[in-house]
Amino acid sequence: MIGAMLVTKKKQKIIEQFKTHKADTGSTDVQIALLSEQIEQLVKHLKDHPKDNHSRRGLLKMVADRKTLINYLAKKDKKRYNVLAEKLDLKKK
Repeated sequence: MIGAMLVTKKKQKIIEQFKTHKADTGSTDVQIALLSEQIEQLVKHLKDHPKDNHSRRGLLKMVADRKTLINYLAKKDKKRYNVLAEKLDLKKK
């Protein structure tokens, strides 16, 4: 399932785009953005391989993790959440 993992250059590009400060690599914003990209790739994989239930389970876990992070960010900092939701085309709360 190598195709579903993020390439290092693409991961660095996402981190650069969503970081909140100079040395940021793991803020909530970055984690949500990385999970969103992985989810997108897994959805494409599952369209080609609909019987891949192991990957489907991983996808469901990623979606749940992203939802938890989104809820946390929405409660903690509504402004940052709105900016992130706009960039990633997420549903606004």
